Amino acid sequence: MEKVIIIGAGPAGLTAAYELLTRAEGKYDVTILEESGEIGGISRTVRYNGNRMDIGGHRFFSKDKRVTEWWAKMMPTQGSPSFDDAKLGREKKLCEGGPDPDAEDRVMLVRNRVSRIYYKHKFFDYPISMKPQTFKNMGLATTMQAGFSYMKSTVHKLPEDCLENFYINRFGKELYSMFFEGYTEKLWGRHPREISADWGSQRVKGLSVKAVLKDMVSKVTGKKGNKVETSLIEEFYYPKYGPGQLWETCAEEIKKLGGKILFNTKVCKINTDGKGKVLSVDCSVDGRGERTEGDIFISSMPVKDLVRGMNDVPEEIRTIATGLPYRDFVTVGLLVNKLNLKNETEIKTLGNIVPDCWIYVQDTGVKLGRIQIFNNWSPYMVNDPENTVWIGLEYFCNEGDNFWRLTDDSCVKFASRELVKMGIINSEEDVLDSHRERVKKAYPAYFDTYDEMDKVVEYLSGYENLYCVGRNGQHRYNNMDHSMATSFEAVDNIINGVTTKENIWNVNTEKENHEEAKEEQKKYDQ
Repeated sequence: MEKVIIIGAGPAGLTAAYELLTRAEGKYDVTILEESGEIGGISRTVRYNGNRMDIGGHRFFSKDKRVTEWWAKMMPTQGSPSFDDAKLGREKKLCEGGPDPDAEDRVMLVRNRVSRIYYKHKFFDYPISMKPQTFKNMGLATTMQAGFSYMKSTVHKLPEDCLENFYINRFGKELYSMFFEGYTEKLWGRHPREISADWGSQRVKGLSVKAVLKDMVSKVTGKKGNKVETSLIEEFYYPKYGPGQLWETCAEEIKKLGGKILFNTKVCKINTDGKGKVLSVDCSVDGRGERTEGDIFISSMPVKDLVRGMNDVPEEIRTIATGLPYRDFVTVGLLVNKLNLKNETEIKTLGNIVPDCWIYVQDTGVKLGRIQIFNNWSPYMVNDPENTVWIGLEYFCNEGDNFWRLTDDSCVKFASRELVKMGIINSEEDVLDSHRERVKKAYPAYFDTYDEMDKVVEYLSGYENLYCVGRNGQHRYNNMDHSMATSFEAVDNIINGVTTKENIWNVNTEKENHEEAKEEQKKYDQ
């Protein structure tokens, strides 16, 4: 039996473990080493005083059939209305024979996708739509400027050597300045002209004014195109108790299958033979050192930390890996009776709150980046969803900076004051309860030494028994389904004895998209 060591109990690590144990039963001895005491990584769900917080917000939607089938197997889709849908008479497409979310916990809900931009005290659809309300909010003069700016971008394309030009080519400079420039700088702490266009190609590929128009026409005519852009979907799936519930469920299944998960076990050193093979890892466990040997190693730990812990690394590779940047993250949970945001949509909600899952804050006068309204993700995330609103205020920062170092109390006061300044609550006294969470290395960033990342990829791929998966494991801003897909590919390779890593690194890249296009073309050619 081959011994497989998996570093990290996030979506990628857990997916890899489950796949190895189910697809090759009895062939692999699987152990997961997790630095923290939690399951799910950035996809975990935090419990606090009867309420739950989704760290980062996770919509369960994917164009990858393997991923969607995997989710359905782990948590079946609801067969009866959820609490809020039943209360409000909202209709949803239910799964015949599926579980009743009011009676069972292991259930995936079907939820409405509503995400909007809050800009100058007005709501705009996200992504920007061509609805009359959009033009009304913008005003005639701004609408005209945006239109001419977009038309210019269709005939005069800028070189896509930075994220700024990537956005301008798709939306025009006026819309870019209104809805992308300030928010992107909040998110990364760098101006978009300093960030690689790779981030845009991975996160908003296929999204543009043209895509929005095509989507709008398809809805009017009833004709559906071959592809649905992720940012344009209207429904998504969501575990009853948040994304962490799915990964906690997966962890339990792994244990039933004989897999082991060791918590509070930090991998500090990766020992290699200097000839392209990993031999063991040294870990810190409750202050003492332990060595774990293995035959196969799957890493979802940050590339920077992985390379730093390896022996005999060439100086150039070590320098590039050391310089890879990250953006860290703070969520402040606030419980209030109500928000000063009027629900002017046709969507019914408990307490008639706004129906948004996320609200993107474009106002550069506040540090706040996004607001999550947990009531709308799932009514089961909130202890009293009919009488209180449980929100998450998302801040982007760097570990160790002034915002990161704020005490819990100071951070909550800062966040509350920003909501008052924006007119979303009346006073700091409106806050009934609060909780602060900090997340290190939440977002792999696309600047500094990132433009030489291909050299690090080539180097790591040279280790025949090392597989890098997941968001941090590949230093790529993957969605959860992409992180899972990297593990599917890695497990395919391991089971089939394939040592090449190209297919794993190609997940969620332009190269992958080209391969998909070729496969689609073959269908028409046959």
